[in-house]
Amino acid sequence: MKPRVFFYVQHLLGIGHLRRAATLARVLAANGFDVLLVSGGAPTPLETGAARVYQLPPVRARDDSLRELAQLDGAPLDDHFRADRTRELLGLFHAEAPNILITEQFPFGRTQLRFELLPLIEAAKALRPRPLIVSSVRDVVRRSASPQRIAEAIETFEAFDFAMIHADPVLVGFGRSFTGWERVKDRAFYTGYVVEADLGSPTGGAGTGEVIVSVGGGAVGAPLLRAAVEARPLGPLADRTWRLLLGADVPAHARAGLEAAGEGFVVEAARSDFATLLRNATLSISQAGYNTVIETLCCADRAVLVPFGTDRETEQADRAGLLAERGMVATVPAGGLSPESLAAAVRRALAGPSIRSFPPCDSRGAAATAELLWARAS
Repeated sequence: MKPRVFFYVQHLLGIGHLRRAATLARVLAANGFDVLLVSGGAPTPLETGAARVYQLPPVRARDDSLRELAQLDGAPLDDHFRADRTRELLGLFHAEAPNILITEQFPFGRTQLRFELLPLIEAAKALRPRPLIVSSVRDVVRRSASPQRIAEAIETFEAFDFAMIHADPVLVGFGRSFTGWERVKDRAFYTGYVVEADLGSPTGGAGTGEVIVSVGGGAVGAPLLRAAVEARPLGPLADRTWRLLLGADVPAHARAGLEAAGEGFVVEAARSDFATLLRNATLSISQAGYNTVIETLCCADRAVLVPFGTDRETEQADRAGLLAERGMVATVPAGGLSPESLAAAVRRALAGPSIRSFPPCDSRGAAATAELLWARAS
């Protein structure tokens, strides 16, 4: 009988967390696991292969501060909604009776969902036979978490068998952002980075010599796209084509303005051949989300990272900063974006070394995750 995996994921603003979880679910299913991916965010088309998907009543961040949760229509989460969603989640868990429970980010993140995740962990501890309880976490977590939140994460992690850190510690060590690392490292395993698709050789000449400007799903990407339009004539690549890739969540009013960017720009939807564009381009300009950064490190020649960040959300800024420390990329500090600062970062990226001159990062995260779970579930 195939080991049954119950994989909980919640995306709040962008879709990066969901994309990575869907990739892992697809690879696990292809490697002999019976996987149910349980998504708590806005319904989003997914490529999950043989993995099944269950949609909980969706929740999102109220705004880009990520401080409060809301229903998709903006209504707050009241006690009735929380109780109903928790009941639905626990009923699904008991019906599945999995061999492995995976929580994406929790307990190192997603603490706003404790109302349902703590009961889920308790249900797993009480189930017989008891499933493996595993955390699936990115390379970087929110550094701005309070000492109380760090202590709570460590305490909650006591119920987990281990954590899978989807990163390459040679590039970014989890302890750089999670101050409780010494307390959890004995039950934490690096898998390497998880990439969404095959990042092999280019499949054509698309993007050759261009500047590729991308913003992932685009929920908070419009300022970068606008700055890129104004930065082009200020820097050394004013004679190149700048290709602006608009994610599906770029607001309609911003999209209309960008589509009128004029000569020297190609403005289009995000493309499935993004890896080919990166391999052929002179420069990549992007935010610093997990998925985009890994594709950049695996494919691009030179890059500028412009992290999204707030006082509360430090993940992208920390990821970009750690890679800049190694000299691999140029950055524009979170909150410091302007056409001038972006043009200056372009000059620094072109003057610095190629990303390809560094040892390749470990991007076997999906396959290594399957191997690790098989070994521990046996």
